[in-house]
Amino acid sequence: MYFFEGKEEPKFRAKSVEHAYLAILSDDLITAKKIFESNDSPRNNWGQTLVQVLNGRLLRVPTYFELRNFLEIDLDYLIKNEKVEYTQLLLGASDIFIRYNQEVYKYIGRVLFSDRYFNLAKEYFDKSKSVMYNDAELHFLLAEFYINNREYNNALQSIDACLKIFPSYFPAIKLRNQISKFI
Repeated sequence: MYFFEGKEEPKFRAKSVEHAYLAILSDDLITAKKIFESNDSPRNNWGQTLVQVLNGRLLRVPTYFELRNFLEIDLDYLIKNEKVEYTQLLLGASDIFIRYNQEVYKYIGRVLFSDRYFNLAKEYFDKSKSVMYNDAELHFLLAEFYINNREYNNALQSIDACLKIFPSYFPAIKLRNQISKFI
């Protein structure tokens, strides 16, 4: 199990956030729901939304900040723990989440890219472009995708789009210089 990397048995408080996430990995969504509902905090509020998504019935609208702060972490957590069905449910909820945070597709693409689901990441980057084209970070991520695929002309176009939006973005300037060496 990815949640705990050490050899020792994990130690955490009962009814803690860690306990709720362990319950999710054990497919015990009832316990996870009860734990998340027992404490009013941004993390627990998001946890309630997450459990609803994993149950296939979203009732609670997530906030902009919940999506920004927790979606990537939890998506990565589910992927790394090979919770395929839960991952699919969370990805499916993205079309609802995008109404509350226009960067959701980019967040998802970033996680998928880091977890080496490159083609699926590209799909989410493209979806993000249709919602927020003028996002410099998105074009930077697309450039990285194209470099990974050795599509250097496309990478150059993406990094140039990034620099058009944010001309002084130092990582993009540096990446553009690296891309130029391949063309």
